Amino acid sequence: MKTQHLLAAGLAALLLAGCAKKEAPEQPLRTVRVMKVDGAAASGSLTFPGEVRARYESRLGFRLGGKLIERRVDVGAAVKRGQVLARLDAQDAALNAAQAEAARALAEAEAKRYRDLRAKNFVSQAVLDAKETALKTAAAQAGVAKNQAAYTTLVADRDGVVTAVEAEAGQVVAAGQIVVRVAEGKEKEILIAVPESDVERVRAAEGFEVSLNSVPGRNWAGRLRELSPSADPATRTFTARIGVSEADESVRLGMSARVAAKVSLHDTALRLPLSAFFTRNEQANVWVVDPATQTVSLRKVDTDGVIGNEMRVKGGLESGMLVVTAGASLLEPGQKVRLP
Repeated sequence: MKTQHLLAAGLAALLLAGCAKKEAPEQPLRTVRVMKVDGAAASGSLTFPGEVRARYESRLGFRLGGKLIERRVDVGAAVKRGQVLARLDAQDAALNAAQAEAARALAEAEAKRYRDLRAKNFVSQAVLDAKETALKTAAAQAGVAKNQAAYTTLVADRDGVVTAVEAEAGQVVAAGQIVVRVAEGKEKEILIAVPESDVERVRAAEGFEVSLNSVPGRNWAGRLRELSPSADPATRTFTARIGVSEADESVRLGMSARVAAKVSLHDTALRLPLSAFFTRNEQANVWVVDPATQTVSLRKVDTDGVIGNEMRVKGGLESGMLVVTAGASLLEPGQKVRLP
């Protein structure tokens, strides 16, 4: 009898153990990518990297081909208008000019002799006209040859600074080939590349603020001087030039810069990658991470259309929040995550 009681008690213990609730498995700790909602995004400003350029830059080359025998300037040299920058071997051009001048002198002598003959009525007016025409042709050819001889000297067309040298002494250059670049340093601008999704916002920007990486703490007011009407075929970006009228000596050519565009008030919506959103009950949602506990919570947001690979957000987020931008579809409310 005692044995039967022991067996019954054992069976009851087994049944109770089988009926006991199993502990829920701990959720895996997932690594997610996050984006901080900052004040810059909420205030409607766009920032682009850029480079300081001169507004006016001349690409100078010879108007005829030949061998470069002398280059008188280097990169960084200050030049004045009319200053000699380089010279070609002028021997052939000088010989052509001498030949053309000799032909002009011969034609002039011929025309003078036939004028005398015509005055004595020894030749017709048609013969004299032919000689006069030959003289005009020879004079024109002599003038062209003289100009060609002068083209063997390359001079600066404006005051400025040499920004590039693309030919060396001893090199044979073709007509029109760039030899020296001269930039006028008075007016400067910032060259930036604008993504196609931001072109209209930059075009309608209320203002621009320029800063230099090498001069922290200083800003210059800028204005949109030029925006390319077509995209670059390689980068698919639009070139924009931001003029800086108050640039001083600290703004030097070639420096790296940042341009902040102040967009209009009606387009200050925050943009988030499409991967940050998921729909639940026909409502757009994002995951917000609590940095103290590193857990996620669901946040409803108001959206306003897709631009490229981003969604505009009108409301539902505050400055300083951490929003999950990758891995949102695998999360649950209250789940703990690992931040990269």
